[in-house]
Amino acid sequence: MKEIIDLTAFQVVLAYIFVLIVLAIVRIRGIGREKEIFISSVRMTLQLILAGYILVYIFNNPSPWLTLLVILLMESFAVYTVLKRFINQLNRCFKIVIAISMGIGTLTCLIYFLLIVIRISPWYDPQYFIPIAGMFIGNTMTGISLGVKFLLEGMTNQRALVEEALILGATPQSASKSIINSTFEAAIMPTINSMVGMGIVFLPGMMTGQILSGTLPTTAIAYQIAIMFGILGAVALSVILMLQLGYRTFFNQESQLILP
Repeated sequence: MKEIIDLTAFQVVLAYIFVLIVLAIVRIRGIGREKEIFISSVRMTLQLILAGYILVYIFNNPSPWLTLLVILLMESFAVYTVLKRFINQLNRCFKIVIAISMGIGTLTCLIYFLLIVIRISPWYDPQYFIPIAGMFIGNTMTGISLGVKFLLEGMTNQRALVEEALILGATPQSASKSIINSTFEAAIMPTINSMVGMGIVFLPGMMTGQILSGTLPTTAIAYQIAIMFGILGAVALSVILMLQLGYRTFFNQESQLILP
């Protein structure tokens, strides 16, 4: 295998030319997003540098408590990010449902994947646990965000249809069934689309990173296939839990539709 090419700080700085190109485009077009693009670029850089040093320490000092703490922080930040996007649009019960659904969905699939599929030893090995957890949680966060968005829109835009079904004797579950099904489909569609184009249209980030680090392409492919199935499971399980538990927060004890 070829020797890995290390990037110096200067080489990384050279990559900022792409940010400058984007800034020039939005400024010329008068879009007015220069500040947001610049801040997000700097913030990403600082966050990744900090994460890199933290991971070096954790990898050199493996501990189940450190690994669990990192996973807890990742889950908490993912839930916070979802809730932040829907300020004043969610009631307290729905917020709890989102947190529970993300926790159960991601952790269940993550534990199965690491202990049954990959079979890491020790079980808390941060070199595997943390990066894979990040992929599961990150994709699930996107799926949950889409699910919440389309569920809110469905319940609001189709309020008359839901209330009409309730008047005719339908239960909240049957009255909301079409909304839940269409929301689930919309929430997992990005994951499915990425699977369809993977290997032909693009090479995924994890597989590319492994190949660049010197891993055999066949090994990288095996990991990527398994991880994509794990991501699909985590997203689907989290979203369906959120929908099955979340739709109930739109109805009171008398089965009347209530919206935030």
